[in-house]
Amino acid sequence: MHVQDTHWSTAALASGGGRSGGSRPAPLRVDAQRNLEHVLRAAREVFGELGYGAPMEDVARRARVGVGTVYRRFPSKDVLVRRIAEEETARLTEQARAALGQEDEPWSALSRFLRTSVASGAGRLLPPQVLRVGVAEDGAGTAAEEARVPQQRSQAGAGELRLVDGDRAGGEVGTAALLDVVGQLVERARTAGELRADVSVSDVLLVIATAAPSLPDAAQQAAASTRLLDILLEGLRSRPA
Repeated sequence: MHVQDTHWSTAALASGGGRSGGSRPAPLRVDAQRNLEHVLRAAREVFGELGYGAPMEDVARRARVGVGTVYRRFPSKDVLVRRIAEEETARLTEQARAALGQEDEPWSALSRFLRTSVASGAGRLLPPQVLRVGVAEDGAGTAAEEARVPQQRSQAGAGELRLVDGDRAGGEVGTAALLDVVGQLVERARTAGELRADVSVSDVLLVIATAAPSLPDAAQQAAASTRLLDILLEGLRSRPA
């Protein structure tokens, strides 16, 4: 997925895209509500196919509305990106909680979460700061990362992948809750000896993103996702010595 770094500012949210704040917004007219739903659906499709770097004009074209209509609801692209990322993060978090609460076996819970998430195409819309990875220096940043994601284990040596905190101003898109519940799935499977000891939370999220290719044919895309996820799950699972 091609992801364009996007700065999600509080000022941008205050200008019309955020749902938090003092007064509740007035109810939308029926036609305005319908246009909003079209824009959000189109944005999910366009960003899912092209990444968050796709222009607003593409969203308007897919929604079959003028670009001015998009900007009236979302005064900047930052605001629209934040809205889609918030919704996708919340959906993914609920999928992880459902797997955690409804599956007794640790590996079944983790694999169910991955299969559900990949089937929904969630990996193509995860917030950039969740998918962004960096190469850690020996021991660098370990304490800060463990404080932010207690379940994620750091491995000795250079070249490890680690999550990079893209926005320290409050974790505004709910990534903290997502990282926490996925961390619980990872920790349970690791403790049960069913998950490789070196697999981290970031690895699991990268699997979701990697196993959700965007292909023009829906049937081909579903088949490719299923096949790729089967291979990746085999790579995650621990093997007897």
